[in-house]
Amino acid sequence: MSSVLDSKIPSGSIENKWKDNKFKMKLVNPANKRKHSVIVVGTGLAGASAAASLGELGYKVKAFCIHESPRRAHSVAAQGGINAAKNYQNDGDSIYRLFYDTIKGGDFRAREANVYRLAEASVSIIDQAVAQGVPLAREYGGLLSNRSFGGAQVSRTFYARGQTGQQLLYGAYQSMMRQVDLGQVELNTRREMLDLVVVDGKARGIIVRNLLTGEIESHSADCVILASGGYSNVFYLSTNAMACAVTAAWRAHKRGSYFANPCYTQIHPTCIPVHGENQSKLTLMSESLRNDGRVWASKLKGDLRRPEEIPDTERDYYLERIYPSFGNLAPRDVASRQAKFRVDEGHGAQGQEAVYLDFRDSIKRLGEDKISERYGNLFQMYEKITGENPYKSPMRIYPAPHYTMGGLWVDYNLMSTIPGLFVAGEANFSDHGANRLGASALMQGLADGYFVLPYTVGDYIANTQLKPVKDTDDAFKAGQDGVKSEIQKMLNIKGSRSVESIHKELGRIMWQDCGMSRNKAGLTSAIDKIANLRKEFWNDVRIPGVANEVNTEIEKAGRVADYLELGELMCRDALSREESCGGHFRDEYQVDGEAKRDDENFCHVAAWEWNGSADKAQTRHVEELKFENIKLATRSYK
Repeated sequence: MSSVLDSKIPSGSIENKWKDNKFKMKLVNPANKRKHSVIVVGTGLAGASAAASLGELGYKVKAFCIHESPRRAHSVAAQGGINAAKNYQNDGDSIYRLFYDTIKGGDFRAREANVYRLAEASVSIIDQAVAQGVPLAREYGGLLSNRSFGGAQVSRTFYARGQTGQQLLYGAYQSMMRQVDLGQVELNTRREMLDLVVVDGKARGIIVRNLLTGEIESHSADCVILASGGYSNVFYLSTNAMACAVTAAWRAHKRGSYFANPCYTQIHPTCIPVHGENQSKLTLMSESLRNDGRVWASKLKGDLRRPEEIPDTERDYYLERIYPSFGNLAPRDVASRQAKFRVDEGHGAQGQEAVYLDFRDSIKRLGEDKISERYGNLFQMYEKITGENPYKSPMRIYPAPHYTMGGLWVDYNLMSTIPGLFVAGEANFSDHGANRLGASALMQGLADGYFVLPYTVGDYIANTQLKPVKDTDDAFKAGQDGVKSEIQKMLNIKGSRSVESIHKELGRIMWQDCGMSRNKAGLTSAIDKIANLRKEFWNDVRIPGVANEVNTEIEKAGRVADYLELGELMCRDALSREESCGGHFRDEYQVDGEAKRDDENFCHVAAWEWNGSADKAQTRHVEELKFENIKLATRSYK
């Protein structure tokens, strides 16, 4: 283990770091911006906002989208809201309180400087969204409305009914498409990044596969921004769309970008439970529902009665009982673990892996119309999937893999360990520590794209000698040859197992041994199982079709190959972190079911360096975390 990571955190007070640093950064004058190019991989909130902002500034931007339209980016699934320290409710909120709640929510495993900047930028995000016409909810008098989310005792979450991510994405998308119309942004749809091209130690382009023709393409630029999302699909069943993948980030990792805290994965407490063997994903019911819904389980073990038949005296509103200060708005990792404890003890809803989320009392208090106004589309979705009317009967929910706090390591400027490779949104590790608070994902993606990268990318370009690079140069030819060779290698195996069956098996291993709880024996066993499964993939997978056409099996195979390598690293990271913190819960390190941190030995970021082969152990580097503004304390929501 070594400590070589320079986070480039500016000096000065926490309140002035970003402001002072922005002034010290070098600028690129408007005429020179037109001479420089930037590649943006991913067009969700972080990518679309970055492409729009950099295009507006005058840079030539190439944006790459895996879908036929950026509007299908998974950012649309973040339904509940976006945090911002506007204090419209006059209930005691502030930039500092948002900073504090985020550090505490991440169980003191996030970098202070980045989190404060995020809280600071949150205020501007709402103004930007309103100016774009995003239809955020309003109070009767016309002011923007707020609601509460987990891990906070103030109402700071702005929302657009249950479609916040979708509406914010439309705002970023229309801004980006304006730049497309002006010729500043070139949008490339149905392209998947399969390699990063590094020239003279700097990120200078990407290799992509055209998903409609199978053609392998090269694209060059002065720098690259990865905004490709998270990696929860390593669990197979997750709240992520099946197209969400780690491939872009993982291929960058294999080119020298360190991967930080891969074991920090978030289990969302409010998902529709698994209901069959043939599911390919799970459906998230927004955390916003916990504003008005009450979570409970029957006090009787093995209770098979319908929830309407269980009297109040036999209902355990366990979050309200255990965490009276926060109640149903306890953070996600806490709420998820408590749901698992109830089910493991035999208190699951009608004998299933589920607990209840009940709106009976709020409907009585507010009326069905008001609940419908706030959550109508979510209730509709639940009824369509389950056939049950949540206005009449409690929802059944259970935790599921959702967001990933780990990601490529970046410094304060959002640059990875490869110069010229910037990483934004969920693809980087920087802002959430060991657990993300609800409504903070949208905040981070837009803060990175609208308000951080426009400064840091310019500073990099102004400070760097960038010789001309063409996409026909040797480095790009080598990248293309490597990608083509790997695709052909997979096609030539002609084994007996489908990609899907291997992905499912990996998911079961990950959920069982590196999911809601982990322990030394399970993680050690999982590492061996995944290594064997990886060998089986490369010896016995069967991929129908050919390379030079539409071939979704080739797409899936490449992603699963990356997940097999990532899954092993996640288990090694979890095994090496001998503590519990946030979503990383080691059975050996707990006190009465709560996480037991080890600040003396593990108050650091773990960043892993690829050593050339999946069979070689990766090198673990650390970045020490210093808490100068918030005192390290045992996290309590009681």
